[in-house]
Amino acid sequence: MKRFLLLAIFISTISCVKEPTEYKLPKFFSETYINTDKDEIINNRIEYIDGYLEFKSEDWNFLEPIRIKGRGYSSWDFPKKSYNINFFEEVTFFGLPEHDRWVFSANHNDKTLLRNALAFELGKISNLDWTPNYGYTDLYLNDKYIGLYQIIEKIEASYNRVRVGNDGYILEIDQISRTNEKDILFRTNRLLFNIKNSNITENSNEFYLVKEFLNQTEDILFSNNFKDPNDGYSKYLDIDSFIDWYLINEITKNNDAVFWTSCYMNYIPGQKLKMGPIWDFDIALGNINYNNNENISGYWVNSRLWYKRLFEDPQFVERVKNRFLHFYSNKESIISKIKELSNYIEKSRIKNNEKWNILGKYLWPNYKVFDSFEDEDEYLIEWFEARLNWLESKWR
Repeated sequence: MKRFLLLAIFISTISCVKEPTEYKLPKFFSETYINTDKDEIINNRIEYIDGYLEFKSEDWNFLEPIRIKGRGYSSWDFPKKSYNINFFEEVTFFGLPEHDRWVFSANHNDKTLLRNALAFELGKISNLDWTPNYGYTDLYLNDKYIGLYQIIEKIEASYNRVRVGNDGYILEIDQISRTNEKDILFRTNRLLFNIKNSNITENSNEFYLVKEFLNQTEDILFSNNFKDPNDGYSKYLDIDSFIDWYLINEITKNNDAVFWTSCYMNYIPGQKLKMGPIWDFDIALGNINYNNNENISGYWVNSRLWYKRLFEDPQFVERVKNRFLHFYSNKESIISKIKELSNYIEKSRIKNNEKWNILGKYLWPNYKVFDSFEDEDEYLIEWFEARLNWLESKWR
């Protein structure tokens, strides 16, 4: 059986574990390999193919059959691909909460491989119900090294992930060009929603329940009395989650967070609509050369769709300003964690660059191109710190 070495680098924790504890950086190696049946090539994002994944480490060992397919939209055109991996039973990587679905994210155009991690660290100190755990791995596929990957918990409805119970729903704001015929879609006047729960069917009672609630919520938000404390938007929206989701995406100036794609909500009938989880920050934090999102100054998320309307309420704006201080006060601790993580993945990033030769080259949509990981990291950290300082100057 083919084997390859998998380096366990970093693990983050989440708030939904029964008794959360601070996870320490692993100090042991693990061995893992992924083999597809007959070394079949993974060449699309729709159809799963069969294979095996063996994981060996000091504390966790398993050999399990898997199904694997590609993932991503624009990122699928990169030579280094991301993958969805489904197990037939629940497993744990490095003691993370067990589940059967995981993401192996390539982060190809983020040469630091740290932008998702930084955003998830912001999520960990937020009021959002759940933020994905993650780790890093040197990945070999069919006995070939394919780079340093980030293992991320896939957004799923479950006790260990997004806790919406048996009756709740995860919703993604989407674009029709990014969907497929299997997706369960509906429109409001302003948005296209994709219901991510696999057990719901189009035109079912559950489908119409969700659709009607989202339409009602949007209608109230854009009504003349939307600020009414009893019958306005606050009756339908979980404001704390909308504020924290907004702040994380505004701080990072996340390009897609203007209700374009990878924007998630969750809804349990009888409760308020919540924003989250957060997801996809490869082209955030200054790693973009359009929409002026390379600039540390300027707002981005608060001028679009639902958030533009929310910012017309002075009380909402005041709550945003007050809550921002929480994230601003944690600036140094976030930077410290990113520096620690950078040191921890140093050798694997060098190996990844030997495979893909990314340093010193433009990869869409890089704004800055550097010849070393040290310079890439310095740019990321300086951009993050300057962005926080700019927002603080506006919201003090």
